[in-house]
Amino acid sequence: MTLFRIAGKNIRKNFTDYFLYFASMIFSIVIYFTFVSLKYDNTIQSASDGSQKISSAFSGAAVVLIVFVAIFIWYSNSFFTRKRKKEVGLYSLLGVRKKQIGRMLFYENFLMGILALIVGISLGSVLSRFFVMILMKVMGYSVVANFSISPAAILNTFLVFMIITLITSVQGYRLIYRFKLIELFKADQEHEKEPKSSVLIALLSVILIGFGYWLALQNLVTSKAWATLGFMLTPLVILITVILGTYLLFNTLTVSLLKLSRKNKKSYWKGLNLIGTSQLLYRMKGNARTLTVIAVLSATTLTAVGTAYSLYYNNRLNAEMANPNSFTFIGVDGKTTAKADQAIGQAPGHKVLYHESVPVLEVDADISGLKQNAGSMEQTYSVIASRDFNRLAKLQGRDDFVSLEGSEAAVLDPAYMEGISPDYVGSTVKLQGKGINEAIRFKALKEYTVLNLGTVYSTIVVGDEMFAALQPKAQTTTIEAYGISRQDKAKELTKQLQSILPEKAELSSFYDQYARGMESSGLLMFMGGFLGLVFLAATGSIIYFKQLTEASSDKARYLILHKIGVKKREIRKSVAKQVLFIFALPLAFGIAHCAVALMALSKLMMTSLVVPVVSCMGIYVCIYLIYYFLTVHAYCKIVTNTK
Repeated sequence: MTLFRIAGKNIRKNFTDYFLYFASMIFSIVIYFTFVSLKYDNTIQSASDGSQKISSAFSGAAVVLIVFVAIFIWYSNSFFTRKRKKEVGLYSLLGVRKKQIGRMLFYENFLMGILALIVGISLGSVLSRFFVMILMKVMGYSVVANFSISPAAILNTFLVFMIITLITSVQGYRLIYRFKLIELFKADQEHEKEPKSSVLIALLSVILIGFGYWLALQNLVTSKAWATLGFMLTPLVILITVILGTYLLFNTLTVSLLKLSRKNKKSYWKGLNLIGTSQLLYRMKGNARTLTVIAVLSATTLTAVGTAYSLYYNNRLNAEMANPNSFTFIGVDGKTTAKADQAIGQAPGHKVLYHESVPVLEVDADISGLKQNAGSMEQTYSVIASRDFNRLAKLQGRDDFVSLEGSEAAVLDPAYMEGISPDYVGSTVKLQGKGINEAIRFKALKEYTVLNLGTVYSTIVVGDEMFAALQPKAQTTTIEAYGISRQDKAKELTKQLQSILPEKAELSSFYDQYARGMESSGLLMFMGGFLGLVFLAATGSIIYFKQLTEASSDKARYLILHKIGVKKREIRKSVAKQVLFIFALPLAFGIAHCAVALMALSKLMMTSLVVPVVSCMGIYVCIYLIYYFLTVHAYCKIVTNTK
């Protein structure tokens, strides 16, 4: 029998153990092939008007995926090393030369890589149209995707993963030269010492994580810590303290807690808790690095996916904040305005909900009296009367009303950020111009606007009497504001209005803002979601491999327990507790790190991220639980010799 055939036989025999590794490789190849295919896809390019942003985004995502998959495959192979040591030692004992054993291991890994590559590219080719449809859906396009396979994508994927497979196969070939024969046979009998614990280091781990959390949740503008460290250095400090704290926590604090649990004699001597606690304790130091990597990777994945989904989820709200009307434009002349009005009124599939002509004044102002103002001392404002504000607010469905007298005014600032934006309420600004010299005091701040930002300057509302007094002296324009039904489907109408209205009309539409947001946030969500799934598959597989390696070492111990009368049900229960501890630790801290990061981001973005983030976490936990149950099943199968 040739070495090549022996390698094939070994793969078939051990395929159950390799399944998740094999499946993760296939999944990674499918996603990589998808990204490369989408980069070259003609349907997407035509729908997005040849946007280079999409091509660049997928190129960047593909590079990240290559690096991660290469590390994952290399890391996974290292887990198989200990599992194969005894088998390799037996081959050596039977007289098989190291060169031949190395070639056999090379063939095994190479065959698995080629098989995964063939299956992955085949699946990717079949699913690529489905992925194109998903991408176009989340980006807001309605073009039907035609089936096509990109030869460039196939060649690119094949070359990249062939190189990765060759490198990892060489790693397997070198396995035989790294160990002596006696080391190979005693791989499963290596003596494990009880890890030492330090109360000071355990306390330090909590302090480091707490400090990182505290720093992340500070107000960026008012925080003295951020000001001292600098805006470039502070995020790095947060990252280092949290990662180091997590490692020390897994390495020391968990050891201390497990040792403390042994003092509870009632619980410790119950069932197989003695066995489970001891095995967790003795292996915790060895698992600390792996658990830290998984916790940090889980936090990064959840934060990235949660942020991307939050942007997508809040896109409509953000578009409405900037453009509360379906369309606004300056009425440049009666003929053009009438033509635009006719186009809107006769647009198929849309109904005009309201049309208001709002007189707006353009007035310069001295804003040196604004509290906490760190910018220019002069600004141009768009000024509207309180009656027009109240009418538009009601039409837009806002339950709000302003009542202004004398020099009182209200400012509309949808981009208001506490600590960054000026402190308007109570401040005074001076309106200036030909014949204008009025000091107004801001009575109220509205964190929204009633006129689209693309058509007007920063807007202030004054009383009707003051507006009437200013109107003869200031430059006056008439803003045409429209609300229509199905405004998120107004692509053709928007294009028609752009062709009718001149540039000086300053057309601003809800659809333009909404479509741009859908394109960018949809693209981010698509990439974040798929990359997140790859990272999740990899982290789940890493724990799976690690636990199965330990299961092979523990097999003899559980066999003894079974012989002295311990039931398989009790063994399974003990295994489930141990594996749950290993799975739950990095997941819990990954979610905690993610929650803090997104709380900080929520403050910065001034929006609630609860719904999208909880949704992402729920999906992540569900998939993670699947890996947990698969690991428990495989572990029990090994230690109890059951099928």
